[in-house]
Amino acid sequence: MHKVTKYILLLILVMMLILIRFFEDVLFYDPYLEFFQNDYLYMDSPRREVAKVFGFTTLRFVLNTLISLAILFVVFKDKSIIKFSVLIYAIAFVVLMVLYLYFVVNPNQEDYYLFFNVRRFLIQPIFLILLLPAFYYHKIKN
Repeated sequence: MHKVTKYILLLILVMMLILIRFFEDVLFYDPYLEFFQNDYLYMDSPRREVAKVFGFTTLRFVLNTLISLAILFVVFKDKSIIKFSVLIYAIAFVVLMVLYLYFVVNPNQEDYYLFFNVRRFLIQPIFLILLLPAFYYHKIKN
């Protein structure tokens, strides 16, 4: 793959992540968007439909994951990195979603900050931000 093609593809993939973030309020059902933008530490949890929250959070995680895996593949072109990343994403999804659902079903004000951070890992491409430099460092070390 030519460098120009690689950079254009990376730009398109990053723009897709940005568009997901920019249109999050239109694309996804998430009553916590407005809740966490306000002074949530002193507010009651918003009304929510648990199944709908679970479904849309899963959809957003999957979209971010697929785009992130594509970015990792374009950058490194190594299937073992992709396989390992899929494993990381799968384990993270299960662990984070269990915690997330606990916080959704049992909203306690003292848990809001932890809930906010668990939710952030599910709806933002944070794992990409962690994995890219880790794999790059691993690549230059070997």
